[in-house]
Amino acid sequence: MAHIHFIGAGQMAEAIIRAAHVNPALTDAQFSIEDIDAERVATLTHTYSLPAQTPDTALAEADLVVIAVRPQDDIPAVAQRINQLASAHSTVISIVAGVTLAQLTALLGETRAIARVIPNTLTDTGYGYSGVTLNQHAQAEKLDAFFTAFGKVLYLEERLIDVFTGFGVAGPNYIYCFIESLTDAGVLAGLPRPLATKVVQENLLGAVEMLRLSGKHPRQLLDINNSPAGVGMHGLYELNNSDFASGLQRSVLAAVKRTTALANSR
Repeated sequence: MAHIHFIGAGQMAEAIIRAAHVNPALTDAQFSIEDIDAERVATLTHTYSLPAQTPDTALAEADLVVIAVRPQDDIPAVAQRINQLASAHSTVISIVAGVTLAQLTALLGETRAIARVIPNTLTDTGYGYSGVTLNQHAQAEKLDAFFTAFGKVLYLEERLIDVFTGFGVAGPNYIYCFIESLTDAGVLAGLPRPLATKVVQENLLGAVEMLRLSGKHPRQLLDINNSPAGVGMHGLYELNNSDFASGLQRSVLAAVKRTTALANSR
């Protein structure tokens, strides 16, 4: 049974632990956490029934060490602590944005197994992909149980991580904006908001399931759903004349550009 130790007790660390807390594949006893904020550690330890261990002991016994501090925190100091106390056989998993495998290797040593993870923000749902890139010493089969405890996982080349962050991890933002706008359209047309909300959510879930079941391209389903000169085609005509598609694509590119800029600034 792998022991998973978090260095850092921020929101993302809690989201991962919260998801794992209700996942039968892992147990609360497998997790421990440390942070400069002792009160925060006490709160999470109590809330998620984590074992009470001293930070040094927990780190020394860990099979997986998760660096979950903020990007602006002292990463070299965290790495030094790992080098001093963690087992040479443990794998270090970093969820710190913008810190590359090369940078982590320089801090942790050439022989250390290292994984860089961009967690998804849908941890409580079981949906969403986390993007993972591994160095040559890290083994996916030893990490799968942990990663899938808070969603699905995509193993990627590191050159794709910034693109994945701006497109995949930021992806729910675009969906939320679409849902808000479409719901407002229903209200504008005359539906009560609770009813419009239900219709939008059900259509969204159903459309995704239809794509999965049919295996068809969205354009093929659009063709099936819309008769000549019909209601749907009139609606699509206006949508196609708007900036919807290009605006969405520019949003993704802006997010990817920002991710790259943050990574290059370190």
